Amino acid sequence: MMVAADYLGRSRLFRRLKSGPHGQLVDLYAARLVEDGRARQGIWRCLHLVGDLLSWIASGRCALADLDERMVEQYFQHRAGKQSILPGDRSALKRWVSVLREEGAIALAVSPPVTSHDRIFNEFDAYLRRERGLAPKSIVGHLPAVRRFLQEVCPAGHDDLGKISQEEVIRYIERHARDWSPRTGTAMCWSLRAFLRYLHHQGLNPRELAGCVPSIRRWKLANLPTFLPAVQVQKALDGCDRATAMGRRDYAILMMLAKLGLRANEVATLTLDDFDWRASEMLVRAKGRQRARMPIPPDVGAAIVAYLRNGRPKSSCRRLFIRTLAPHVGFASGCAITMVARTALDRVGIEGCAHRGAHIFRHSLATELLRSGATLTEIGQLLRHQSHDTTRIYAKVDIEALRTLSLPWPGCAQ
Repeated sequence: MMVAADYLGRSRLFRRLKSGPHGQLVDLYAARLVEDGRARQGIWRCLHLVGDLLSWIASGRCALADLDERMVEQYFQHRAGKQSILPGDRSALKRWVSVLREEGAIALAVSPPVTSHDRIFNEFDAYLRRERGLAPKSIVGHLPAVRRFLQEVCPAGHDDLGKISQEEVIRYIERHARDWSPRTGTAMCWSLRAFLRYLHHQGLNPRELAGCVPSIRRWKLANLPTFLPAVQVQKALDGCDRATAMGRRDYAILMMLAKLGLRANEVATLTLDDFDWRASEMLVRAKGRQRARMPIPPDVGAAIVAYLRNGRPKSSCRRLFIRTLAPHVGFASGCAITMVARTALDRVGIEGCAHRGAHIFRHSLATELLRSGATLTEIGQLLRHQSHDTTRIYAKVDIEALRTLSLPWPGCAQ
């Protein structure tokens, strides 16, 4: 932060913009960049973009007060004809627009008009939260299937909700049951049952249509978990360059995936306050709003401490793992952890596995524990499975143990 502030004091670009007609706004924008922990080169790029945008606005005989997202996009179209647009350019001007709105220099963003379908989604969302107690993440999972259903069966929105018939529901599912995998088809039916149950409960449709949603056949425990041998797991861990801050962060993340079997979202939501270093325990926010205390193995603890001391940027954010590039904030979701795991596999050339993400380390840990003699009950407790059936699937990959259960081939040797 001191380096960035020192750069602003010596930058001719910053002094030129600050002495212009919008100098006070530029000063506030620069302060925001320093607060976010931007590097000197990043600050120069952001200020250069703002200066170029202001020149473009002036050349078009427009006023800064007219700036909005549509005008920013027009500027990028103009800029693309002259030079390349870098990945961080749009976020730089998005931050500039945000500063202008906070200071009242431009109008607030105009919300898009609320459609009839939007009103249905908002009311369905409130019902699921209030009556069913669903978490926001679960509610978001329902909306895509419900949106597709309404667009096809109920295009007029609220006016057609009471006209939905049993035949229309069955025909819709018959048309789309094979569009995706059996698992996705099952999720679609689950979402439609919840929505149709809501319609009858709120008196929006007189028919109890949830019961007519057919089930999609999906054999229980039919799939095999994808896993990596212990040698390949270690290879992925060794591929992290622990001489760099990002390498220390990624190594600590992979250790939590490989040694504790944490899910991607569980790693992403860990905070500094979740660790009790005296007791060598940490608090994990698991699926289904569960909270579990887990021990911190010495090797995992050492990786986390190395990251905290020599890899984690200074930040007011309380998340354990934060972005190495400014702004230094926590990850938006577990998708970032999945990308860290996928990059680690790509880096050492591990290929041939069906699923390439964070969950493969969880499967690999369970498989290795089973082959080492751990019971399914012990594995289920470590992975915090709510059902024994979830853990039983790992018995199918223990080939050596399954050989002892096979019956001899009848007749002569084949």
